[in-house]
Amino acid sequence: MSHTGRITDGGTQSASDVAADLASAPFVHLVPRADGDSLAAAGLVARALADDGIPFQVSVGRTVAERTERAGAVDDRDGRTLVVGDSDADAVHLDPADEPASVAAWRLANDLGGAPDAVLALAGAVAAGAAPGTGATERLLDAAETTGRVVRRPGAVLPTEEPADVAHSTWLHGPFSAGVDAQSTLTDVAAELGPDADESARRRFASLAAVETVTDADVTDRAGTAVERGLRPYATPDSPTASVGGFADVLSCTAASAPGTGIALALGHDVADAAVRAWRDTATRAHEALATATTGRYDGLFVARVDDDAPAPVVARLLRDFRSPEPVALALADDDAAAAAVDDRGIAGAMARTVTQTGGSYDGTATTGYATYECETKEFIHAFREAL
Repeated sequence: MSHTGRITDGGTQSASDVAADLASAPFVHLVPRADGDSLAAAGLVARALADDGIPFQVSVGRTVAERTERAGAVDDRDGRTLVVGDSDADAVHLDPADEPASVAAWRLANDLGGAPDAVLALAGAVAAGAAPGTGATERLLDAAETTGRVVRRPGAVLPTEEPADVAHSTWLHGPFSAGVDAQSTLTDVAAELGPDADESARRRFASLAAVETVTDADVTDRAGTAVERGLRPYATPDSPTASVGGFADVLSCTAASAPGTGIALALGHDVADAAVRAWRDTATRAHEALATATTGRYDGLFVARVDDDAPAPVVARLLRDFRSPEPVALALADDDAAAAAVDDRGIAGAMARTVTQTGGSYDGTATTGYATYECETKEFIHAFREAL
């Protein structure tokens, strides 16, 4: 694998060197992986390029092979390519192992002379699994709070001001979730609450959401921790969505099913309504898939077989957080699969080894993975178990 540069732990180019290289390019091709963190990262860099008057193009690559192909379409004589994630292309890669890509992109955008959006960077970091204000996001949260761009408040983490949208949140899963045919007091309360509810009402609403989530049938102990991500939002008064976590949810869901819309949102285009519609549709399919999945438990792995139209990456995350008693969750449709782990399980490497046995293409990080495959589902499960 050859690279002209890689912004990682042991990178061959510093962020300032990469910024100087991009700033002098006649054209920049951005190729992010299909997840919320990478869409946010691409948006941050692209906005900085636009501020400098540098033409750019963004094209999402769902697998390593797809990003490699897309990155190879630009000749160095015509411009530069920045891949967010891994690929086999001879290009600069923004693929940090110790922090979200959006945090690294925020610094890169600063080096490009821009004024990067801390809320977008925070949303990307949350999509990657970070909690606002912890680790690499501490500086981002400080910047956003100091300027009044985020305000902590009680309630559920949503991209809209409509409490009824709790049905679509993928930070929660319970009888109130869209596509789940179950009785829910929260659903009735949400319909009556309205967007102008006071803090006391929002607090009671959040408490009920937590109770229904952690007492749902088949819920695991892990849900007691996971539910915290769906509560007490950082509200964003001047952003396209109502909260940081809601923004992250929309980016993650659109990355899975409507990446063009997700990129447009990250670029700052006026597509919030379309993005929220895509989020609702994707979330509904994910919640329904989880509720109706055929599951199987193995040593270290919990598997859910879902319908073809289910957004596998979103289902895998929900499965890990709310249903899996094992550290790795795998969601399987007929021709693609996604995995999510509670900690570093080398999922990218496991997916790579799996598709060498099953055919197809892969993508992944230490904790998440995606693959297309060309075999029976039981064969993929066996190969993935062996690869873990």
